[in-house]
Amino acid sequence: FTTDTETEIQAMKDFVKAQGAEAILCKHWAQGSAGIEDLANKVVALAESGASQFAPLYPDAMPLFEKINTIVQRIYRGSEAIADKSVRDQLHAWEQAGYGNLPVCMAKTQYSFSTDPNLRGAPTGHTVPVREVRLSAGAGFVVIICGEVMTMPGLPSKPSSEKIFLNEAGQIEGLF
Repeated sequence: FTTDTETEIQAMKDFVKAQGAEAILCKHWAQGSAGIEDLANKVVALAESGASQFAPLYPDAMPLFEKINTIVQRIYRGSEAIADKSVRDQLHAWEQAGYGNLPVCMAKTQYSFSTDPNLRGAPTGHTVPVREVRLSAGAGFVVIICGEVMTMPGLPSKPSSEKIFLNEAGQIEGLF
């Protein structure tokens, strides 16, 4: 963030290094592609090194609802996804229509691994209610709407626009 101090940035780099990884500072939001070159070069070097132990979370051929459950159990540390028959029937219909190999994109609160925005951190054993599913055939994925989330971009608690103002000379300040 533009408000991060050098001390904060170094603390984050030190923490990430202690976890066995490397943090790369990016400013693509302000500098365009030049602001992300270091990260891009690091990703290429890592990919070409063969050091990655990456494996997909689930195979493409896995049924859609099983993909959802896999994400709930392995990423969100929940017990299971739950869905009405109409949601399961819709997923099955898409599988029959040839869309079963698509990946799923989970839409849920950004504040918790559960669907309860007040249950902070990384709770375990919770259920994840699937309220709705949407096929994005052109984009090539299925959107899974969980809990009471609204589908719109995630926003910070304090928008950057609150720091934009006109100074005494009539010039705009507070932009990135």
